[in-house]
Amino acid sequence: MELEKNNYINSLFEFYSPLLTTKQVNYLERYYVDDYSLGEIAAEFDISRQAVYDNIRRSEKILQQYEAKLGLYQSFKQRNQKLDQIKQYAQEHYPDDSQLSELIDSLEITEEE
Repeated sequence: MELEKNNYINSLFEFYSPLLTTKQVNYLERYYVDDYSLGEIAAEFDISRQAVYDNIRRSEKILQQYEAKLGLYQSFKQRNQKLDQIKQYAQEHYPDDSQLSELIDSLEITEEE
């Protein structure tokens, strides 16, 4: 369950980090991306562990609120699922169509950017 939450917050962070303050980005990056402990973050920024914890929890809630309102991550997941279905269908029914394969590959690259 904790791993799922971490992956979810990391995904939200990828979409919404430009909307966060510098301090929020710094704490979340260190905690979720760099896997720092609360103590390590507190020492780096010369604040209490509780302050780091509170800021991270508030930032998580903010990310979840952005997703609830904007739905960018959910939309991304749905598009990727549909793209996977199209790719599988094309491979099964049109395995020799190189132009179709190239178009699907270009969609995948565009979606990753």
